[in-house]
Amino acid sequence: MSTMMNAVAGLLLLGVIAASGIAFQVTWKLTHPVRKAVDMAPADFGIRQTEEVRFPSREQAISLAGWYFSAEQNGYDPRRRTLIFAHGYSQNRLEPHLPALSLAAKLLADGYDVLMFDFRNAGKSSPSLTTIGLREQHDLLGAVDYVAATRPDHTIGLVGFSMGAATSLMAGGRDERIAAIVADSPFYSLREYLQENLPQWTGLPRIPFNWLILTLCPLVLGANPRQVKPYAAVKQAQKPIFFIHGTGDSTVPAENSEKLHALAADERADIWLVRHAGHVRSYALYPDEYALRVSGFLEKAMGERS
Repeated sequence: MSTMMNAVAGLLLLGVIAASGIAFQVTWKLTHPVRKAVDMAPADFGIRQTEEVRFPSREQAISLAGWYFSAEQNGYDPRRRTLIFAHGYSQNRLEPHLPALSLAAKLLADGYDVLMFDFRNAGKSSPSLTTIGLREQHDLLGAVDYVAATRPDHTIGLVGFSMGAATSLMAGGRDERIAAIVADSPFYSLREYLQENLPQWTGLPRIPFNWLILTLCPLVLGANPRQVKPYAAVKQAQKPIFFIHGTGDSTVPAENSEKLHALAADERADIWLVRHAGHVRSYALYPDEYALRVSGFLEKAMGERS
């Protein structure tokens, strides 16, 4: 009997070790997505003058690469306002399904300077762990620091997509230098989102892999999704936020933005639910209306700070 119990215990232990190994391997892949090439040129979207920039994250070991577009240098009347774009998970500054360069060109023509950059482990920035908004906050704050140092007379706004939208809410919601935030397709809470959607990402059964990936692996990697809470930042943000979300979004359902909008502390918060649009696909469906709505929101929100 004792021998049989020992054998069962041994098999259970082997099972736990095997499951833990699979969970860690999957987590490693999720936190190290394959980089995508920066293979679009600003000139192809009518942007004539581009400044290649590089600046540190708040984590000084991380160097971030990007482009700065000046409205004045591109022949437009400048507003002394800079918009910082923040891209999504596994993407880079291009956010190619918009594409972000197209939106940047429209906002540039409206007098806004635009900074597009790659988060850590993306595009041409330093290799590191991708943490879906946790450490990316340090990168976005590094971008804000860069604009504040090089254009101290500019009012700053954030335009984020998916992970970048959630990161913009968390970093920008608490930073007094940020006048306004546009959040396209953010998630409400990373822990809550992953708890519900991990099986679709990984193809693994919810039990036991959700617990292993969300509890055990974060201890090993030092990046806990429990700390990624856009909703907490939105509750405290004393600034206007414009939420954009497609009703056809099956990756991050629109109810995420609806819940966030309901929590917004600032009465100037607004939301646009775009019929039938998929995840971060609202601009692709309605580029002119999207640009007009964003520009109109920013004019009201940032004009008050100029």
